[in-house]
Amino acid sequence: MTDEPQDPPPEAAEEEAERGERIAKYLARAGIASRRDAEKLIADGVVKLNGKKVEGPATFVKPGDRVSVAGKTVATAERTRLFRHHKPDGVVTTHKDPQGRPTVFERLPPAIGRVVSIGRLDLTSEGLLLLTNDGALARRLELPSNGWLRRYRVRVFGHVDERAFAALARGLTIEGVAYGPIECGLDSRQGGIAWLTVSLKEGKNREIRRVMAHLGLQVTRLIRTAYGPFQLGTLPKGAVEEVHPKVMREQLGIGEAPARRRRREADAAAEAGAKAAAEAATQAEGAGSPPAEAIKPKRPPRPGNIPRARNAEPRRPARAARGRRTPPRA
Repeated sequence: MTDEPQDPPPEAAEEEAERGERIAKYLARAGIASRRDAEKLIADGVVKLNGKKVEGPATFVKPGDRVSVAGKTVATAERTRLFRHHKPDGVVTTHKDPQGRPTVFERLPPAIGRVVSIGRLDLTSEGLLLLTNDGALARRLELPSNGWLRRYRVRVFGHVDERAFAALARGLTIEGVAYGPIECGLDSRQGGIAWLTVSLKEGKNREIRRVMAHLGLQVTRLIRTAYGPFQLGTLPKGAVEEVHPKVMREQLGIGEAPARRRRREADAAAEAGAKAAAEAATQAEGAGSPPAEAIKPKRPPRPGNIPRARNAEPRRPARAARGRRTPPRA
């Protein structure tokens, strides 16, 4: 898809590595907030870089810099991670609920760290909920411009009119709210209860429930089974499973192949070694020492000139030339 990120050219990657990462993007990757919300935090004056208040979003964070938000140090952003979670009904998709209801995030394993949800599911909705530690990624995957279908299994009660379902493909407006095209199909029906498969791209607040109510149907169960290329599958209710980095590279264009990463790290190490050697040579020249290439190694002593130990045996006289002596002539 055209909205998927592409690998930047080497020149752009080198330039970004030199000047660092924009602080809003850094905070989003650290899971503090989305990029837009991070800019609001900067405007509120609660973000500091190396102890100084950040004045604007055009600030770059380099390796080794210290970033804090409201006095709390922000941990170094780790690699982007993505999780599939089977949300059960009866929990809300928020970090803190003013009504004290159980939340999705308080039930997650502590090992996955701080994450944000990609979209939401209502209190009584269940099924696939994507989680990530990258706020910028969450915002991007929520946009309808991605063209990703969100697929649901919906149980309804009431009289089902399949002709009304066909009309949903053109979109509709309910109480002044415009909804985009919706694909709706009847899977099974028994008496007044029916199971539907519903697919849409926008996912506005309580969209399916309001559209079904507009058609005279009451939603009694709603399960999200897919979000774009990611499927709920057989993931047990309440379970969390991390998406493999290879799948993220293929589906989202995020991450770096291990072989490529090893080559980049090896090149960086070689470059750092060459730079250190050049600096050492420059320092040696400045101190008056001859450069490394001007120092000639000493020739090893010849075997005959090697000093002998004091307790060594005396040298033997050189042997006469071998062979028969020519007898003197008479």
